[in-house]
Amino acid sequence: MKRKNGIKILILTIVLVLIVGGGISGKVNGRKERHKYIGLFSKVYYLIEKNYIKEVKTKDLIYGALKGMMATLDPHSQFMDPETYKEMQIETEGKFEGLGISIWIRDGQLTIVSPIEGTPAYEAGIQAGDKIVEIDGESTKDITLQDAVKKMRGPRGTSVTLTIEREGIDEPLEFTIVRGVIIVKSIPYSFLTEEKIGCIRIREFKKQASEDLEEALGELEKGGMEGLILDLRNNHGGLLNEAVEICDKFLPKKKLIVSTQGRVSSQSLRYLSSEAPHPDYPLVILINKGSASASEIVAGAIQDYKRGTIIGEKSFGKGTVQSVLALEDGSGLRLTTAHYLTPKGRNIDEKGIEPDIKVELPTLPKIASKIASKGYFRGFSQRYLLTHPDVNKEFRVRIAALDEFSSFLKEKKFDLEEKEWKEGLPEIKKQLRIAIIRQGLGEKVAYQITRDEDPQFQKAVEVIKEELSKKALAQAVK
Repeated sequence: MKRKNGIKILILTIVLVLIVGGGISGKVNGRKERHKYIGLFSKVYYLIEKNYIKEVKTKDLIYGALKGMMATLDPHSQFMDPETYKEMQIETEGKFEGLGISIWIRDGQLTIVSPIEGTPAYEAGIQAGDKIVEIDGESTKDITLQDAVKKMRGPRGTSVTLTIEREGIDEPLEFTIVRGVIIVKSIPYSFLTEEKIGCIRIREFKKQASEDLEEALGELEKGGMEGLILDLRNNHGGLLNEAVEICDKFLPKKKLIVSTQGRVSSQSLRYLSSEAPHPDYPLVILINKGSASASEIVAGAIQDYKRGTIIGEKSFGKGTVQSVLALEDGSGLRLTTAHYLTPKGRNIDEKGIEPDIKVELPTLPKIASKIASKGYFRGFSQRYLLTHPDVNKEFRVRIAALDEFSSFLKEKKFDLEEKEWKEGLPEIKKQLRIAIIRQGLGEKVAYQITRDEDPQFQKAVEVIKEELSKKALAQAVK
């Protein structure tokens, strides 16, 4: 397998520093034409410097030109000034201050790839696929990713208002979100169900994700795990090498996991499995429209070899590799350098991975979305726990709690329409229960107690049980 120590190819918002011999270069036009347009650039720079109404700093002109140059390539390529480049490096360490969302430009619109579990954006009800049309009242039309990140990133305790367009809801939703400290763990939790089916939540493919997975698998296998669910929903990507190492744990040796194809030969690589895989127990991977990049590499490889079943919704469709190159003044370039292909040669960019079994989640009722957009589920749960600290896994939202919540909403001057309230009541009770348990007992417990109401998870359990039954029957026939 071709792996290079020190090379980290980061896909989506998490990027890789790729060491390329001699740098990234290529003759797009002839030398004469290139010199002609470089001369034109120099002339325009000279005219601005000499004639513009006020003095302009050279750095500002050059940085502006570089940003414009990168914007002509594709939505993923970008020039990062020193401040932005430093923020990107901090983010790759897994701790930063902001909202906790991954964003992208899709079809000319600023789009949520996925919210990160447990972050302010997630708690507020931001969903994968949401279109951000305004940030603090300013239109996002023609906004760059760099400018969008700058507007939304900020110190904890400060707030930002996002105006969202969501499929299935006619009018825009307004979310006012208080920024917080974002700490991202690749694997926040894993557990074994009563049926001996393991579940591992992989939130992001950060450094050491494969080592964390190995540890989680070891614990579950010791507990007698008979089947495995890997939950990659709302996982927006990460390190290519980690995705390869994770596939390695389930595929036989010397199998192609993923390949990359670029214009420069050094960008065309093949990654083969090399480790002895874990036992051949039934495997299901859950994906949705927030699953992107490295998540799609894992899902694509498992699907191509029929090693497991892919369940959920079509993934995001991010099939390009961005390399990040540091520049001498502390700035950096994020440059699209290759496509990645699944083992069968599928380029899933803009197409995504189609699940083997499609299971869609219902859209939240309008009133539940409005309540979530104001952060009121989370806000009430914090208040509720002050007077009801004995909340446990069996907690249910009864009439008394609903009355308290209704009073809370009225106190916040939330417009309660009786018809909407009654129609949305089942979902309101569900979201309130999740918020209170998550706040009181943590993400893992909230996931465990709500899995019975999760149709994608339940389908995964059903598929694994069917496979186990077939295996048992085959062994009995022998």
